[in-house]
Amino acid sequence: MADSSDSISIDMETISLGAKEYLVKTRCGMVSVAVFGDQDKPALVTYPDLALNHISCFQGLFFSPEVNSFLLHNFCIYHISPPGHEVGAAPIGSDDLMPSVDDLADQVLEVLNFFGLGAVMCMGVTAGAYVLTLFAMKYRQRVLGLILVSPLCRAPSWTEWLLNKVMSNLLYFYGMCGVVKELLLKRYFSQEVRGSVEESESDIVQACRRLLDERQSINVQQFLEAMNGRRDLSEGLRKLHCRSLIFVGENSPFHSEALHMTSKLDRRYSALVEVQACGSIVTEEQPHAMLIPLDYFLMGFGLYRSTLSVSRRSPLSPTCISPELLSPESMGLKLKPIKTRIS
Repeated sequence: MADSSDSISIDMETISLGAKEYLVKTRCGMVSVAVFGDQDKPALVTYPDLALNHISCFQGLFFSPEVNSFLLHNFCIYHISPPGHEVGAAPIGSDDLMPSVDDLADQVLEVLNFFGLGAVMCMGVTAGAYVLTLFAMKYRQRVLGLILVSPLCRAPSWTEWLLNKVMSNLLYFYGMCGVVKELLLKRYFSQEVRGSVEESESDIVQACRRLLDERQSINVQQFLEAMNGRRDLSEGLRKLHCRSLIFVGENSPFHSEALHMTSKLDRRYSALVEVQACGSIVTEEQPHAMLIPLDYFLMGFGLYRSTLSVSRRSPLSPTCISPELLSPESMGLKLKPIKTRIS
């Protein structure tokens, strides 16, 4: 691990529900990392979507009892927040360097180096999925597998680019106003949980709305501008030979993006799980739909729900995942609301 001058460790356990939080100094500024679990175990690195952090993006998944006995049993979790998205973050200074998507991917590498991590498992949601995919393409030896939720891989369409520009201007002039929050909630969740005139919005949407109030608008704007300037990764995906598992909600505005990405990945190494009646953030809206596909996916790395003997910094060398494990039946086709397609 780097020496103490390169980072600050702060005690925020009451805020982060048991995590130990670090502020890691990188070339493009400080990055917050919330660490859960035994650091002698293999690493699972997460990266959230725009305006979210590990509390608002991954809490539903990681705090379910099944996952607590599975992922937290096998991994130490390293939740990386986009710059300025951590709990209690101050506004990023106007003179600070505005990071590009390549800078964000390079920050992930600097975080891994700080903690002395080798090859890791990665889990990202939408914008965070793009950052981790780019990281995997740039530093292939550092990624064992990708778990991507409603991922992006192409440059923004004109419609998305224009919508992002409108949102960026609103953030700059009006902050985290009501219009911005509604646009973000539509990005994250399906209509079913967002509610309507007749039905009130669900608890997870209300909780997310409150957490959005805590975000610094300039920090969100910088991440949004970085994503709006992203490039198309499609042509490089075929060369990405780490095993990939993609989840997407059928009601996600990025559903077609996930289908496109799956079509570009090598069929031998990837699988797609479509979750019915769900928006983009499957980790919060329907985390239970992820458990069985995750179980089978991680079996290919020798991980099971039963008690394991995992050596320190185990590389988790992926064994050949048998076709039966990635069959529609095994991946949960018969368990509503999951629907799957196999690449």
